[in-house]
Amino acid sequence: KIITGYLEADSGHVDVCGVDVAKNTLEAHRKIGYLPEHNPIYPDMYVREYLRFVAGLYKLGKQANARVDEMIERTGLTREYKKKIGMLSKGYRQRVGLAQALIPNPEVLILDEPTTGLDPNQIDEVRTLIKEVGREKTVLLSTHIMQEVSAICDRVIIINKGKIAVDDKESAVVSVQDDDSLVIQVEFSAPQSVEALGKLENVLSVKEAGLNTYLLRCSSDERARIFQYAVDQKTVLLTLRLQEKSMEDVFRNYTKQKDHV
Repeated sequence: KIITGYLEADSGHVDVCGVDVAKNTLEAHRKIGYLPEHNPIYPDMYVREYLRFVAGLYKLGKQANARVDEMIERTGLTREYKKKIGMLSKGYRQRVGLAQALIPNPEVLILDEPTTGLDPNQIDEVRTLIKEVGREKTVLLSTHIMQEVSAICDRVIIINKGKIAVDDKESAVVSVQDDDSLVIQVEFSAPQSVEALGKLENVLSVKEAGLNTYLLRCSSDERARIFQYAVDQKTVLLTLRLQEKSMEDVFRNYTKQKDHV
């Protein structure tokens, strides 16, 4: 809400595409498309009528009709645009919300819990649409649903008590363990010596995890070295991958409360 200018910041400042939100609020608004958690649409208006109304607020002039038609097609509302918004399913109402956020062709799209309350099919449709938009715009997605992060996001920022606890690529966040080590899962075609695996360079510990399967905690990514070990042992390597934590695990790790004595 501070980024979009709905709330004033108590301290610090926010720039959107080089524009100070506090000093040039209207200019910043021209660069932002916003879909809040509770979609502020008018149920008694027809879909196209509402989008045309939004285009008028942004003073698109002669471009309004073409822009509205483009957003209707892009957000998959072609079969529904003649209906009143109140007649639509929640999935389609979310599409209308995304369409109105995209009407001004913003450089930054901010979405707050965009799939809350949707069924699995609707969630998949909205996620696909968001990813398509993300290919050409910056999309800032705020959510407490960690599966959403894994399914959509390239970069993850976790905020705990108002401070940034982690900021990294999604793939890096889920692969790093609590102590910055990596866990590599390896499966061979025949049993291996735990002691021999433990002697490989940068391997901190080895744990058996099933038939001919081992978990190697390493201080760095040693998959190439493990592959060479299999070649030297003349054994077939069936699985070799970094074991990733779920985003739920990552979130709990960075936001868990410390016990106070």
